[in-house]
Amino acid sequence: MNGSIRIGRVVGVPLRMHWSVPLLVVFFAYGLGRRTLPVWTPGQSDTVYTLASAVGAVLLMGSLLLHEAAHAATALRKKISVQDVTLWALGGMTRMGRPQNASAAFAVAVSGPLTSLVTGGAALGAGIALHPLSGWAVPAAVLVWLGWTNLFLGVFNLLPAAPLDGGRVLQALLWWRTGDRERADRAASRSGQVVGVLLAGFGWVTFLRGSSGGLWLVFVGLFITVVAGAERQNAVLRTALEGVRVADAMTAPVVSGADWLSVRRFIDEVAVESRHSLVPLLDFEGRPSGIVHLRRLAAVPEGQRETLRVRDLATPLARCAVAGPQELLAEALDRLRPGAGLPFLVVDGGLLVGIVTGKDISRMMRRHTLGGGRGPG
Repeated sequence: MNGSIRIGRVVGVPLRMHWSVPLLVVFFAYGLGRRTLPVWTPGQSDTVYTLASAVGAVLLMGSLLLHEAAHAATALRKKISVQDVTLWALGGMTRMGRPQNASAAFAVAVSGPLTSLVTGGAALGAGIALHPLSGWAVPAAVLVWLGWTNLFLGVFNLLPAAPLDGGRVLQALLWWRTGDRERADRAASRSGQVVGVLLAGFGWVTFLRGSSGGLWLVFVGLFITVVAGAERQNAVLRTALEGVRVADAMTAPVVSGADWLSVRRFIDEVAVESRHSLVPLLDFEGRPSGIVHLRRLAAVPEGQRETLRVRDLATPLARCAVAGPQELLAEALDRLRPGAGLPFLVVDGGLLVGIVTGKDISRMMRRHTLGGGRGPG
């Protein structure tokens, strides 16, 4: 996710934090310290409220991390690749590959909400147990708040609306029931659009009635609606690409250039012939070694274009998306890693035979719309 930095690892995968997380901590700490604790435990000093609210906000972020870690750990147990876990303003996001069966999809989806419910129940029980003890009123109140918040988040995440976990659960159940993954994806994303609109509408009405928290619901509802719409388009895309092989979609032959050329020679001899915004590179043996974006070449100062090699500005092959010509296009798209993305190079026997770009995918979509979208096989 743009705007995030890596801060460590969790269950063996990179852990990232978005710049919005500190704002979320301040938001929760302010609400807890200025509103909740003074009402639940009156008569304490401002210092006590401030420290308790800060601890409570950090504990809440820790519980959100547990939620996402549960997703990641379950995915790894089900042999699903996990790229990273990111904490951000709406809680967290775990980027992973697509489950290969409905049972794995269900297990991954339900693991997060169950973790939140268990965490909430444990915190609530601990808070209730501590409350009668002398001098423990404030810690007990923080734990009760943490418990109720996690219970709410667990239940909210189970709403049948993609991209919420409940939408993933719905998708897995429909997939198991019908055996049609794309149909299940479309149904879950459609449900997400409906629920998102309802949440945004309810939040707006709540805001007009004087509750500032309604704006948060509006934001969440709009986010769900937009992401669900994108997922529905993705499901439509997968249906259109059913049976299509990479060779059916790729552009071939593709303009490529030697990676040892100077930037000046590459621009004059290769880049001017390319129809794409990037050009694949070949090494001395004629094998693909990476890609270079034309905008990076254009940004090189005139004085350096004679001495700088184009490979010094390239994305190496190890970080590029690569597929074979006989692979199914949908499966190749599933394997795209964050940071790679389209386009991807088509390699056969170690040699570059084509390239697949966003325009190629759009062309296949148009063919599908006209009734000719399926390739052989």
